[in-house]
Amino acid sequence: MDSSTSSMAERIRLHLGKRSIVFVGLMGAGKTAIGRRVAQMLGIGFVDSDHEIENVSRMTVADLFELYGEPEFRALETRVVQRLLRNGPQVISTGGGAFISDKIRAAVARHGIAIWLKADIDLLMERVSRRQDRPLLKDPDPRGVMSRLIDARYPVYALADLTVESQDVSREEMAERVITALDRYLEDMHAQINGAPR
Repeated sequence: MDSSTSSMAERIRLHLGKRSIVFVGLMGAGKTAIGRRVAQMLGIGFVDSDHEIENVSRMTVADLFELYGEPEFRALETRVVQRLLRNGPQVISTGGGAFISDKIRAAVARHGIAIWLKADIDLLMERVSRRQDRPLLKDPDPRGVMSRLIDARYPVYALADLTVESQDVSREEMAERVITALDRYLEDMHAQINGAPR
């Protein structure tokens, strides 16, 4: 990490305080891979909320969906994310449906900064087709499902504090873009709070 990225990381940690960085977006956007890299660059912890749910329930997300249905899964997800947000600062990668919950959005607004990794459908489909454990895509027309999820969820993801376009570049480059955008956002927030001229 070069000195400018290092000083950015220091500033971000300072401005974050106890807040967490929360990645939101659809499956395949890169929330876990980029989130883990951003956490490393900032020198703070990383947690994936889906992995945490699996640890708590001792079941996979796919099994939880199948056995208990989506409403029960979402209730558990809400409890897990709310608990994780009390342990900042850290980077949290959330499942694709998490930020759709009013309760989770309210908790993130109180204890975190939401970053939407926004990706187009071709990139998402290319990435998710590599894995068979996506319960929402177990459908004869997975692209149609993804398209409907985009229509339903993108307006809600747009409520995140900042948006970074997820592109087909290295994790390092994506993480650096996120860090640069986050640094700018936090500097602006800090200036507004302290009444500094912009």
